[in-house]
Amino acid sequence: MKEIKCPKCGSVFTVDESGYNEIASAVRDEQFNKELAAREQALKEKMESELKLAKSEAEHSNDDVMAKLRQTITNLENQIKLNETQKQLDIQNAIAAKDEQIANLNNKISNQKKEEELAVAKAVSEKDLALAEKDRTILSLEGEVKNIKKDAELQEKSLKENYDLQLKGKDEQIAFYKDLKAKASTKLLGETLEQHCQIAFNQIRMTAFPNAYFEKDNEVSSASGSKGDFIFRDYQDDIEFISIMFEMKNENDETATKHKNESFFKELDKDRNEKGCEYAVLVSTLEPDSELYNAGIVDVSYKYPKMYVIRPQCFIAMITLLRNAALNSIDYQRQLVEVKNQNVDIAHFEENLQEFQNKFAYNYRLASEKFSDAIKEIDKTIDHLQKVKEGLLGTDKNLRIANDKAQDLSIKKLTKNNPTMAEKFEELKNK
Repeated sequence: MKEIKCPKCGSVFTVDESGYNEIASAVRDEQFNKELAAREQALKEKMESELKLAKSEAEHSNDDVMAKLRQTITNLENQIKLNETQKQLDIQNAIAAKDEQIANLNNKISNQKKEEELAVAKAVSEKDLALAEKDRTILSLEGEVKNIKKDAELQEKSLKENYDLQLKGKDEQIAFYKDLKAKASTKLLGETLEQHCQIAFNQIRMTAFPNAYFEKDNEVSSASGSKGDFIFRDYQDDIEFISIMFEMKNENDETATKHKNESFFKELDKDRNEKGCEYAVLVSTLEPDSELYNAGIVDVSYKYPKMYVIRPQCFIAMITLLRNAALNSIDYQRQLVEVKNQNVDIAHFEENLQEFQNKFAYNYRLASEKFSDAIKEIDKTIDHLQKVKEGLLGTDKNLRIANDKAQDLSIKKLTKNNPTMAEKFEELKNK
């Protein structure tokens, strides 16, 4: 709280801070307004004085001012003209620069058009070259196609001629065998077919089958009492990779009883298995009107495994076909031989192991028996020692009892019921 004294009445009163600030502010504002009004009046008077002075001076220097104004106007007009001239020059320079730029752009456009025209011309030229090359390629291919067609026609003609020759040879062979059938008996016909196959094989044996075995099967099986006609075996590196059992069957046209090829399948399969052959082949002229067998080679493995029926003219071809197919498996055959050898070694090892086990078991049995006998003797000895021990323990017990009795013995007990001895001991004691 603050105290304020009134300047007029002299009374004193108190006001708080906010009230004091309001009064102080009001006093300041009033003082400021008075000072402001005084300054405004002084400034107004000064301005009026200066204005009067300026008017007076203006009246005296009006001519100088007008002259200076005219000079200024003239200078401004000259400056304007210079600016106009410079502006025109700038415009002309800008136009010239623009024209030059336009000319440069036109030159560039012209050059670009020329380059594009050259590129188009080059592309057209390259396209023409490509088309020409394509045309040349097409002509070349057409020529090749014509040559291929020509070669194909020639090859077709050659194949047809070869086929006609083979067909003619086949017809001649058929006629030959028909003639043979008409002239020979059934047994003679069969022997003639065997001779034909053997001669055909021997003619190429050294060139096509230098390592092969092809001989008649003369060994009659003890189990079935039968045999085949020929056995073919071929080797590589002392490994047999193919074996074939052959049976030859022929028949005269005048023979009353006509046989069928199927009638010989079972016997041929049995001969093949007994002689350890992989394939069985029936070389047959039976059923001459059969379209199935006249095809040359017939696979009858649906009846018996790896069995074929062929006409005589396919004899060499059949051997070659089966041999070449088996050559692809020679590596597997070699591996199979190695595995068999390993199995033999394993069998020998197992035999040696079994022999060792048997001998060891025999020696073990003998040792076990002797060990059992020794154990029995030891048990008997233990029993005997146990009895001796028990006897000794009994003796010790008896000795201990005797000792106890001896320790308990006295003169009184000895002389009890024995007056003579009591008297003697009494006399000995008195002495």
